[in-house]
Amino acid sequence: MSSMVVTANGNDSKKFKGEDKMDGAPSRVLHIRKLPGEVTETEVIALGLPFGKVTNILMLKGKNQAFLELATEEAAITMVNYYSAVTPHLRNQPIYIQYSNHKELKTDNTLNQRAQAVLQAVTAVQTANTPLSGTTVSESAVTPAQSPVLRIIIDNMYYPVTLDVLHQIFSKFGAVLKIITFTKNNQFQALLQYGDPVNAQQAKLALDGQNIYNACCTLRIDFSKLVNLNVKYNNDKSRDYTRPDLPSGDGQPALDPAIAAAFAKETSLLAVPGALSPLAIPNAAAAAAAAAAGRVGMPGVSAGGNTVLLVSNLNEEMVTPQSLFTLFGVYGDVQRVKILYNKKDSALIQMADGNQSQLAMNHLNGQKMYGKIIRVTLSKHQTVQLPREGLDDQGLTKDFGNSPLHRFKKPGSKNFQNIFPPSATLHLSNIPPSVAEEDLRTLFANTGGTVKAFKFFQDHKMALLQMATVEEAIQALIDLHNYNLGENHHLRVSFSKSTI
Repeated sequence: MSSMVVTANGNDSKKFKGEDKMDGAPSRVLHIRKLPGEVTETEVIALGLPFGKVTNILMLKGKNQAFLELATEEAAITMVNYYSAVTPHLRNQPIYIQYSNHKELKTDNTLNQRAQAVLQAVTAVQTANTPLSGTTVSESAVTPAQSPVLRIIIDNMYYPVTLDVLHQIFSKFGAVLKIITFTKNNQFQALLQYGDPVNAQQAKLALDGQNIYNACCTLRIDFSKLVNLNVKYNNDKSRDYTRPDLPSGDGQPALDPAIAAAFAKETSLLAVPGALSPLAIPNAAAAAAAAAAGRVGMPGVSAGGNTVLLVSNLNEEMVTPQSLFTLFGVYGDVQRVKILYNKKDSALIQMADGNQSQLAMNHLNGQKMYGKIIRVTLSKHQTVQLPREGLDDQGLTKDFGNSPLHRFKKPGSKNFQNIFPPSATLHLSNIPPSVAEEDLRTLFANTGGTVKAFKFFQDHKMALLQMATVEEAIQALIDLHNYNLGENHHLRVSFSKSTI
Protein backbone atom coordinates (compact mmCIF):
# COMPACT_ATOMS: atom_id res chain seq x y z
CA MET A 1 0.00 0.00 0.00
CA SER A 2 1.27 3.41 -0.96
CA SER A 3 1.72 5.94 1.82
CA MET A 4 2.47 9.60 1.43
CA VAL A 5 5.00 11.57 3.45
CA VAL A 6 4.59 15.32 3.03
CA THR A 7 5.36 18.52 4.85
CA ALA A 8 3.04 21.40 5.54
CA ASN A 9 4.48 23.57 2.79
CA GLY A 10 3.68 20.96 0.17
CA ASN A 11 7.24 19.81 -0.62
CA ASP A 12 6.29 16.16 -0.95
CA SER A 13 8.20 13.34 -2.48
CA LYS A 14 5.57 12.74 -5.17
CA LYS A 15 3.87 15.12 -7.59
CA PHE A 16 0.13 15.74 -7.54
CA LYS A 17 -0.45 15.83 -11.30
CA GLY A 18 -0.98 12.08 -11.44
CA GLU A 19 -3.82 12.08 -8.92
CA ASP A 20 -6.70 9.87 -9.92
CA LYS A 21 -10.04 11.30 -10.90
CA MET A 22 -13.30 10.47 -9.11
CA ASP A 23 -13.64 7.18 -10.94
CA GLY A 24 -10.09 6.09 -9.97
CA ALA A 25 -9.17 3.40 -7.46
CA PRO A 26 -10.92 4.07 -4.15
CA SER A 27 -8.77 5.27 -1.28
CA ARG A 28 -9.52 6.63 2.15
CA VAL A 29 -7.28 9.59 1.25
CA LEU A 30 -9.12 12.21 -0.82
CA HIS A 31 -7.55 14.96 -2.92
CA ILE A 32 -9.47 18.26 -2.78
CA ARG A 33 -8.72 20.93 -5.40
CA LYS A 34 -9.70 24.50 -6.32
CA LEU A 35 -10.06 25.59 -2.70
CA PRO A 36 -10.62 29.30 -2.01
CA GLY A 37 -7.40 30.95 -0.82
CA GLU A 38 -8.77 31.95 2.60
CA VAL A 39 -10.40 28.58 3.43
CA THR A 40 -9.63 27.12 6.86
CA GLU A 41 -8.77 23.62 8.04
CA THR A 42 -12.09 23.48 9.91
CA GLU A 43 -14.04 24.04 6.71
CA VAL A 44 -12.19 21.27 4.88
CA ILE A 45 -12.55 18.82 7.76
CA ALA A 46 -16.26 19.66 7.93
CA LEU A 47 -16.71 18.33 4.37
CA GLY A 48 -16.00 14.83 5.66
CA LEU A 49 -17.85 14.91 8.99
CA PRO A 50 -21.24 13.67 7.75
CA PHE A 51 -19.58 10.59 6.24
CA GLY A 52 -17.41 9.32 9.08
CA LYS A 53 -14.37 10.01 11.24
CA VAL A 54 -11.67 12.25 9.74
CA THR A 55 -8.23 10.91 10.73
CA ASN A 56 -5.78 13.28 9.02
CA ILE A 57 -5.55 16.44 6.95
CA LEU A 58 -2.91 18.24 4.94
CA MET A 59 -3.47 21.79 3.68
CA LEU A 60 -1.50 22.95 0.62
CA LYS A 61 -2.58 26.58 0.66
CA GLY A 62 -0.07 27.68 -1.93
CA LYS A 63 -1.68 25.28 -4.39
CA ASN A 64 -5.28 25.76 -3.18
CA GLN A 65 -5.42 22.04 -2.44
CA ALA A 66 -5.82 19.72 0.52
CA PHE A 67 -5.66 16.03 1.34
CA LEU A 68 -8.25 14.57 3.69
CA GLU A 69 -7.95 11.10 5.21
CA LEU A 70 -11.02 9.28 6.51
CA ALA A 71 -11.00 6.36 8.92
CA THR A 72 -12.28 3.85 6.37
CA GLU A 73 -12.31 3.42 2.63
CA GLU A 74 -16.08 2.85 2.82
CA ALA A 75 -16.60 6.32 4.29
CA ALA A 76 -14.42 7.86 1.56
CA ILE A 77 -16.39 6.05 -1.16
CA THR A 78 -19.68 7.31 0.31
CA MET A 79 -18.30 10.86 0.39
CA VAL A 80 -17.02 10.76 -3.21
CA ASN A 81 -20.24 9.20 -4.49
CA TYR A 82 -22.28 11.94 -2.84
CA TYR A 83 -20.14 14.84 -4.01
CA SER A 84 -19.93 13.47 -7.55
CA ALA A 85 -23.71 13.99 -7.75
CA VAL A 86 -23.85 17.23 -5.74
CA THR A 87 -21.05 19.73 -6.38
CA PRO A 88 -19.63 20.85 -3.01
CA HIS A 89 -19.07 24.56 -2.38
CA LEU A 90 -16.88 26.38 0.12
CA ARG A 91 -17.37 30.12 0.47
CA ASN A 92 -19.70 30.06 -2.54
CA GLN A 93 -16.97 28.54 -4.75
CA PRO A 94 -17.23 25.05 -6.28
CA ILE A 95 -14.47 22.66 -5.28
CA TYR A 96 -13.43 19.26 -6.63
CA ILE A 97 -12.96 16.02 -4.71
CA GLN A 98 -11.31 12.86 -6.05
CA TYR A 99 -9.53 9.76 -4.78
CA SER A 100 -5.81 10.11 -4.14
CA ASN A 101 -3.41 7.41 -5.39
CA HIS A 102 -2.10 7.33 -1.82
CA LYS A 103 -3.65 4.91 0.65
CA GLU A 104 -2.39 6.67 3.77
CA LEU A 105 -1.54 10.25 4.69
CA LYS A 106 1.56 10.73 6.89
CA THR A 107 2.19 14.35 7.73
CA ASP A 108 5.04 16.11 9.46
CA ASN A 109 3.20 17.16 12.61
CA THR A 110 5.80 19.70 13.65
CA LEU A 111 5.19 21.69 10.46
CA ASN A 112 1.47 20.99 10.33
CA GLN A 113 0.60 21.95 13.90
CA ARG A 114 -2.42 24.15 13.19
CA ALA A 115 -4.16 21.53 11.06
CA GLN A 116 -3.37 18.81 13.60
CA ALA A 117 -4.77 20.93 16.45
CA VAL A 118 -8.02 21.44 14.55
CA LEU A 119 -8.17 17.73 13.72
CA GLN A 120 -7.59 16.79 17.36
CA ALA A 121 -10.43 19.08 18.40
CA VAL A 122 -12.79 17.43 15.94
CA THR A 123 -11.63 13.97 17.01
CA ALA A 124 -12.27 14.89 20.63
CA VAL A 125 -15.85 15.79 19.78
CA GLN A 126 -16.35 12.74 17.57
CA THR A 127 -15.22 10.35 20.30
CA ALA A 128 -16.58 12.42 23.23
CA ASN A 129 -13.16 12.28 24.93
CA THR A 130 -11.33 15.14 26.61
CA PRO A 131 -9.15 17.15 24.24
CA LEU A 132 -5.49 16.41 23.81
CA SER A 133 -2.96 18.80 25.28
CA GLY A 134 -2.36 21.90 23.23
CA THR A 135 -5.86 21.78 21.74
CA THR A 136 -8.01 24.84 22.28
CA VAL A 137 -11.60 23.66 22.61
CA SER A 138 -14.29 24.89 24.96
CA GLU A 139 -15.18 22.46 27.72
CA SER A 140 -18.84 22.42 26.63
CA ALA A 141 -17.81 21.28 23.17
CA VAL A 142 -16.08 18.12 24.33
CA THR A 143 -17.86 17.10 27.52
CA PRO A 144 -20.09 14.10 26.81
CA ALA A 145 -23.73 15.15 26.52
CA GLN A 146 -25.99 13.95 29.34
CA SER A 147 -29.03 13.56 27.07
CA PRO A 148 -29.58 12.18 23.56
CA VAL A 149 -32.51 14.61 23.20
CA LEU A 150 -32.08 18.04 21.62
CA ARG A 151 -34.43 21.00 22.05
CA ILE A 152 -34.59 22.97 18.79
CA ILE A 153 -36.06 26.45 18.29
CA ILE A 154 -36.47 27.93 14.81
CA ASP A 155 -35.91 31.69 14.66
CA ASN A 156 -36.71 33.94 11.69
CA MET A 157 -39.03 31.30 10.28
CA TYR A 158 -39.81 32.75 6.87
CA TYR A 159 -40.42 29.31 5.34
CA PRO A 160 -42.26 26.58 7.27
CA VAL A 161 -40.03 23.79 8.59
CA THR A 162 -41.55 20.33 8.52
CA LEU A 163 -40.80 17.29 10.61
CA ASP A 164 -39.31 15.61 7.51
CA VAL A 165 -36.97 18.56 6.90
CA LEU A 166 -35.63 18.27 10.45
CA HIS A 167 -35.18 14.53 10.06
CA GLN A 168 -33.19 14.91 6.85
CA ILE A 169 -30.85 17.52 8.35
CA PHE A 170 -30.22 15.90 11.72
CA SER A 171 -29.93 12.32 10.44
CA LYS A 172 -26.55 13.24 8.93
CA PHE A 173 -25.13 13.00 12.46
CA GLY A 174 -26.66 9.70 13.52
CA ALA A 175 -29.83 7.67 13.75
CA VAL A 176 -32.79 9.92 14.63
CA LEU A 177 -35.26 7.86 16.68
CA LYS A 178 -38.06 10.30 17.50
CA ILE A 179 -39.19 13.86 16.78
CA ILE A 180 -41.95 15.93 18.37
CA THR A 181 -42.77 19.40 16.97
CA PHE A 182 -44.90 22.07 18.66
CA THR A 183 -45.43 25.82 18.93
CA LYS A 184 -44.64 27.59 22.20
CA ASN A 185 -44.62 31.35 22.81
CA ASN A 186 -45.35 31.83 19.10
CA GLN A 187 -42.15 29.97 18.21
CA PHE A 188 -41.85 26.71 16.29
CA GLN A 189 -39.93 24.20 18.40
CA ALA A 190 -38.97 20.55 18.27
CA LEU A 191 -37.62 17.81 20.50
CA LEU A 192 -35.40 15.35 18.64
CA GLN A 193 -33.99 12.14 20.10
CA TYR A 194 -30.87 10.33 18.85
CA GLY A 195 -29.87 6.78 19.66
CA ASP A 196 -26.59 8.00 21.17
CA PRO A 197 -25.85 11.17 23.21
CA VAL A 198 -22.62 11.63 21.23
CA ASN A 199 -24.65 12.07 18.04
CA ALA A 200 -26.70 14.77 19.76
CA GLN A 201 -23.49 16.49 20.80
CA GLN A 202 -22.07 16.41 17.26
CA ALA A 203 -25.30 17.77 15.79
CA LYS A 204 -25.45 20.62 18.30
CA LEU A 205 -21.81 21.55 17.67
CA ALA A 206 -22.27 21.62 13.89
CA LEU A 207 -25.78 23.04 13.52
CA ASP A 208 -26.43 25.47 16.38
CA GLY A 209 -26.79 28.96 14.92
CA GLN A 210 -26.97 27.80 11.30
CA ASN A 211 -29.73 28.64 8.80
CA ILE A 212 -31.87 25.92 7.22
CA TYR A 213 -32.49 28.19 4.24
CA ASN A 214 -30.38 31.16 3.23
CA ALA A 215 -30.76 34.05 5.69
CA CYS A 216 -33.76 32.52 7.49
CA CYS A 217 -35.01 29.62 9.63
CA THR A 218 -32.12 29.79 12.11
CA LEU A 219 -31.52 26.78 14.36
CA ARG A 220 -31.09 27.39 18.10
CA ILE A 221 -30.15 24.10 19.75
CA ASP A 222 -29.78 23.06 23.40
CA PHE A 223 -29.76 19.75 25.23
CA SER A 224 -33.11 18.79 26.69
CA LYS A 225 -33.53 17.71 30.30
CA LEU A 226 -35.49 14.75 28.94
CA VAL A 227 -33.61 11.56 28.11
CA ASN A 228 -36.46 9.81 26.29
CA LEU A 229 -39.42 11.04 24.23
CA ASN A 230 -42.85 9.43 24.49
CA VAL A 231 -44.39 9.63 21.00
CA LYS A 232 -48.03 8.56 20.81
CA TYR A 233 -48.80 9.31 17.14
CA ASN A 234 -47.04 9.17 13.78
CA ASN A 235 -48.25 12.22 11.87
CA ASP A 236 -46.98 15.59 10.65
CA LYS A 237 -46.43 16.80 14.24
CA SER A 238 -44.63 13.82 15.79
CA ARG A 239 -43.03 10.59 14.73
CA ASP A 240 -41.34 7.56 16.24
CA TYR A 241 -39.11 6.04 13.56
CA THR A 242 -38.75 2.86 15.61
CA ARG A 243 -42.54 2.36 15.80
CA PRO A 244 -44.10 2.58 12.32
CA ASP A 245 -47.22 0.88 13.69
CA LEU A 246 -48.34 3.86 15.80
CA PRO A 247 -51.72 5.44 14.97
CA SER A 248 -51.94 8.92 13.44
CA GLY A 249 -54.37 10.31 16.04
CA ASP A 250 -56.27 13.61 15.95
CA GLY A 251 -58.62 12.31 13.27
CA GLN A 252 -55.86 12.39 10.65
CA PRO A 253 -55.65 9.73 7.95
CA ALA A 254 -53.97 6.56 9.16
CA LEU A 255 -50.36 6.08 8.12
CA ASP A 256 -50.14 4.25 4.81
CA PRO A 257 -48.63 0.73 5.30
CA ALA A 258 -46.12 1.38 2.51
CA ILE A 259 -44.98 4.57 4.22
CA ALA A 260 -44.77 2.75 7.54
CA ALA A 261 -42.53 0.14 5.93
CA ALA A 262 -40.39 2.90 4.45
CA PHE A 263 -39.96 4.43 7.93
CA ALA A 264 -38.77 1.09 9.28
CA LYS A 265 -36.37 0.65 6.36
CA GLU A 266 -35.02 4.18 6.73
CA THR A 267 -34.38 3.68 10.44
CA SER A 268 -32.30 0.59 9.74
CA LEU A 269 -30.45 2.39 6.95
CA LEU A 270 -29.48 5.24 9.26
CA ALA A 271 -27.92 2.77 11.67
CA VAL A 272 -25.25 2.00 9.06
CA PRO A 273 -22.23 4.32 9.56
CA GLY A 274 -21.77 6.68 6.66
CA ALA A 275 -25.03 5.71 4.96
CA LEU A 276 -26.95 8.46 3.20
CA SER A 277 -30.72 8.25 3.23
CA PRO A 278 -32.71 9.61 0.24
CA LEU A 279 -32.66 13.39 0.51
CA ALA A 280 -35.79 15.49 0.58
CA ILE A 281 -33.61 18.58 0.77
CA PRO A 282 -31.00 19.20 -1.91
CA ASN A 283 -27.43 19.10 -0.69
CA ALA A 284 -28.38 18.24 2.90
CA ALA A 285 -25.15 16.34 3.60
CA ALA A 286 -23.00 18.97 1.94
CA ALA A 287 -24.91 21.61 3.85
CA ALA A 288 -24.36 19.87 7.15
CA ALA A 289 -20.65 19.84 6.42
CA ALA A 290 -20.58 23.48 5.39
CA ALA A 291 -22.65 24.40 8.40
CA ALA A 292 -19.93 23.12 10.72
CA ALA A 293 -17.68 25.74 9.18
CA GLY A 294 -20.37 28.39 9.60
CA ARG A 295 -20.34 29.54 6.00
CA VAL A 296 -23.62 28.80 4.25
CA GLY A 297 -27.31 28.10 4.84
CA MET A 298 -28.09 24.47 5.55
CA PRO A 299 -29.50 23.13 2.29
CA GLY A 300 -26.93 25.00 0.19
CA VAL A 301 -29.67 25.66 -2.31
CA SER A 302 -29.22 29.31 -3.09
CA ALA A 303 -26.67 28.63 -5.84
CA GLY A 304 -25.22 32.07 -5.25
CA GLY A 305 -28.69 33.58 -5.19
CA ASN A 306 -29.27 33.09 -8.91
CA THR A 307 -33.00 33.16 -9.56
CA VAL A 308 -32.96 32.55 -13.34
CA LEU A 309 -33.17 29.08 -14.88
CA LEU A 310 -32.32 28.02 -18.42
CA VAL A 311 -34.69 25.34 -19.70
CA SER A 312 -33.68 23.56 -22.92
CA ASN A 313 -34.85 20.73 -25.20
CA LEU A 314 -38.43 21.99 -25.06
CA ASN A 315 -41.07 20.96 -27.57
CA GLU A 316 -41.18 24.31 -29.36
CA GLU A 317 -44.45 23.50 -31.12
CA MET A 318 -46.27 22.95 -27.82
CA VAL A 319 -44.57 24.98 -25.10
CA THR A 320 -45.87 28.43 -24.09
CA PRO A 321 -44.90 30.89 -21.35
CA GLN A 322 -48.15 29.94 -19.59
CA SER A 323 -47.36 26.20 -19.57
CA LEU A 324 -43.89 26.85 -18.14
CA PHE A 325 -45.35 29.22 -15.54
CA THR A 326 -47.83 26.55 -14.41
CA LEU A 327 -45.31 23.70 -14.18
CA PHE A 328 -42.45 25.62 -12.59
CA GLY A 329 -44.97 27.39 -10.34
CA VAL A 330 -45.31 24.10 -8.43
CA TYR A 331 -41.86 24.79 -6.93
CA GLY A 332 -41.85 28.58 -6.56
CA ASP A 333 -43.37 31.87 -7.62
CA VAL A 334 -42.43 32.38 -11.28
CA GLN A 335 -41.84 36.06 -12.01
CA ARG A 336 -41.06 36.06 -15.73
CA VAL A 337 -40.79 33.60 -18.62
CA LYS A 338 -38.98 34.22 -21.90
CA ILE A 339 -38.89 31.71 -24.75
CA LEU A 340 -35.76 32.53 -26.75
CA TYR A 341 -36.56 34.13 -30.13
CA ASN A 342 -33.74 32.45 -32.08
CA LYS A 343 -33.87 29.16 -30.16
CA LYS A 344 -37.48 28.39 -29.39
CA ASP A 345 -36.68 25.05 -27.76
CA SER A 346 -35.11 27.00 -24.89
CA ALA A 347 -36.50 29.43 -22.31
CA LEU A 348 -35.42 31.57 -19.38
CA ILE A 349 -37.51 31.37 -16.20
CA GLN A 350 -37.06 33.84 -13.34
CA MET A 351 -38.13 32.59 -9.90
CA ALA A 352 -38.77 34.70 -6.78
CA ASP A 353 -35.55 33.61 -5.04
CA GLY A 354 -32.53 31.34 -5.37
CA ASN A 355 -34.00 28.64 -3.10
CA GLN A 356 -36.99 28.29 -5.40
CA SER A 357 -34.88 28.19 -8.56
CA GLN A 358 -32.70 25.40 -7.12
CA LEU A 359 -35.79 23.50 -5.97
CA ALA A 360 -37.36 23.70 -9.44
CA MET A 361 -34.10 22.64 -11.09
CA ASN A 362 -33.67 19.64 -8.78
CA HIS A 363 -37.21 18.39 -9.34
CA LEU A 364 -37.78 19.17 -13.04
CA ASN A 365 -34.43 18.53 -14.71
CA GLY A 366 -34.76 15.31 -16.71
CA GLN A 367 -38.56 15.21 -16.61
CA LYS A 368 -40.60 14.60 -19.76
CA MET A 369 -42.79 17.46 -20.98
CA TYR A 370 -44.73 17.31 -24.26
CA GLY A 371 -42.80 14.21 -25.30
CA LYS A 372 -39.30 15.64 -24.75
CA ILE A 373 -36.92 15.28 -21.79
CA ILE A 374 -36.24 18.82 -20.64
CA ARG A 375 -32.93 20.07 -19.22
CA VAL A 376 -32.95 22.63 -16.43
CA THR A 377 -29.79 24.49 -15.38
CA LEU A 378 -28.93 27.77 -13.71
CA SER A 379 -28.62 30.61 -16.20
CA LYS A 380 -25.74 33.08 -16.38
CA HIS A 381 -28.39 35.83 -16.53
CA GLN A 382 -29.48 37.45 -13.27
CA THR A 383 -32.86 38.68 -14.55
CA VAL A 384 -35.20 38.09 -17.48
CA GLN A 385 -35.46 41.31 -19.49
CA LEU A 386 -38.85 42.40 -20.80
CA PRO A 387 -39.03 43.46 -24.48
CA ARG A 388 -38.59 47.15 -25.21
CA GLU A 389 -41.81 49.12 -25.25
CA GLY A 390 -43.51 48.92 -28.63
CA LEU A 391 -41.52 45.83 -29.69
CA ASP A 392 -43.62 42.80 -30.64
CA ASP A 393 -41.83 39.63 -29.50
CA GLN A 394 -44.71 37.37 -30.61
CA GLY A 395 -45.81 36.70 -27.04
CA LEU A 396 -42.58 34.87 -26.19
CA THR A 397 -41.97 36.92 -23.02
CA LYS A 398 -44.47 37.25 -20.22
CA ASP A 399 -44.37 38.95 -16.80
CA PHE A 400 -46.18 36.90 -14.12
CA GLY A 401 -45.08 39.07 -11.18
CA ASN A 402 -48.65 40.07 -10.30
CA SER A 403 -50.28 36.74 -11.08
CA PRO A 404 -52.95 35.65 -8.56
CA LEU A 405 -51.86 32.02 -9.14
CA HIS A 406 -48.62 32.16 -7.17
CA ARG A 407 -48.61 29.33 -4.64
CA PHE A 408 -46.06 30.70 -2.15
CA LYS A 409 -46.66 34.44 -1.75
CA LYS A 410 -48.39 34.01 1.60
CA PRO A 411 -45.81 33.51 4.41
CA GLY A 412 -46.47 30.29 6.31
CA SER A 413 -48.62 28.84 3.54
CA LYS A 414 -49.25 25.09 3.78
CA ASN A 415 -48.07 24.86 0.18
CA PHE A 416 -44.48 25.03 1.50
CA GLN A 417 -45.06 21.73 3.28
CA ASN A 418 -46.46 19.96 0.21
CA ILE A 419 -43.69 20.28 -2.36
CA PHE A 420 -42.92 16.91 -3.93
CA PRO A 421 -41.17 15.65 -7.08
CA PRO A 422 -43.31 15.06 -10.17
CA SER A 423 -45.26 11.83 -9.75
CA ALA A 424 -48.06 9.98 -11.51
CA THR A 425 -50.36 10.73 -8.56
CA LEU A 426 -51.90 14.20 -8.37
CA HIS A 427 -53.44 15.93 -5.37
CA LEU A 428 -56.66 17.79 -6.22
CA SER A 429 -58.27 20.38 -3.97
CA ASN A 430 -60.99 23.04 -3.97
CA ILE A 431 -63.52 20.59 -5.45
CA PRO A 432 -67.16 21.77 -5.18
CA PRO A 433 -69.77 19.36 -3.72
CA SER A 434 -71.57 18.99 -7.06
CA VAL A 435 -68.54 17.47 -8.87
CA ALA A 436 -68.50 13.67 -8.80
CA GLU A 437 -65.66 11.18 -9.28
CA GLU A 438 -66.77 10.43 -12.84
CA ASP A 439 -66.65 14.13 -13.72
CA LEU A 440 -63.04 14.40 -12.62
CA ARG A 441 -62.03 11.13 -14.28
CA THR A 442 -63.49 12.38 -17.58
CA LEU A 443 -61.88 15.80 -17.21
CA PHE A 444 -58.40 14.35 -16.69
CA ALA A 445 -58.81 11.68 -19.38
CA ASN A 446 -59.47 14.52 -21.82
CA THR A 447 -55.90 15.75 -21.34
CA GLY A 448 -54.78 12.75 -23.41
CA GLY A 449 -53.78 10.40 -20.61
CA THR A 450 -55.25 7.43 -18.79
CA VAL A 451 -56.72 7.72 -15.31
CA LYS A 452 -55.57 4.62 -13.42
CA ALA A 453 -57.08 5.28 -9.99
CA PHE A 454 -59.08 7.83 -8.03
CA LYS A 455 -59.80 8.38 -4.35
CA PHE A 456 -61.82 11.11 -2.65
CA PHE A 457 -60.77 12.38 0.79
CA GLN A 458 -63.44 12.06 3.48
CA ASP A 459 -64.80 15.58 2.99
CA HIS A 460 -64.90 15.27 -0.85
CA LYS A 461 -63.17 18.67 -1.13
CA MET A 462 -59.88 16.96 -1.99
CA ALA A 463 -58.90 13.84 -3.91
CA LEU A 464 -56.00 11.81 -5.25
CA LEU A 465 -55.98 10.95 -8.95
CA GLN A 466 -53.38 8.68 -10.53
CA MET A 467 -52.40 8.91 -14.20
CA ALA A 468 -50.63 6.13 -16.09
CA THR A 469 -47.26 7.93 -16.21
CA VAL A 470 -45.48 10.91 -14.68
CA GLU A 471 -45.46 12.61 -18.10
CA GLU A 472 -49.26 12.31 -18.30
CA ALA A 473 -49.55 13.77 -14.79
CA ILE A 474 -47.34 16.72 -15.77
CA GLN A 475 -49.52 17.34 -18.82
CA ALA A 476 -52.70 17.14 -16.74
CA LEU A 477 -51.35 19.54 -14.12
CA ILE A 478 -50.41 22.08 -16.82
CA ASP A 479 -53.83 21.82 -18.46
CA LEU A 480 -56.06 21.71 -15.40
CA HIS A 481 -54.48 23.66 -12.54
CA ASN A 482 -56.87 26.58 -11.90
CA TYR A 483 -59.58 24.96 -14.09
CA ASN A 484 -63.00 26.48 -13.39
CA LEU A 485 -65.25 23.77 -11.93
CA GLY A 486 -68.14 26.16 -11.36
CA GLU A 487 -69.66 27.50 -8.14
CA ASN A 488 -66.66 29.86 -7.87
CA HIS A 489 -64.31 26.88 -7.42
CA HIS A 490 -61.04 26.77 -9.37
CA LEU A 491 -59.32 23.38 -9.21
CA ARG A 492 -55.93 23.25 -7.48
CA VAL A 493 -53.56 20.56 -8.77
CA SER A 494 -50.19 19.53 -7.32
CA PHE A 495 -47.98 16.45 -7.23
CA SER A 496 -48.53 13.97 -4.38
CA LYS A 497 -46.07 11.74 -2.52
CA SER A 498 -48.87 9.20 -1.98
CA THR A 499 -50.09 6.35 -4.16
CA ILE A 500 -53.59 4.95 -4.47
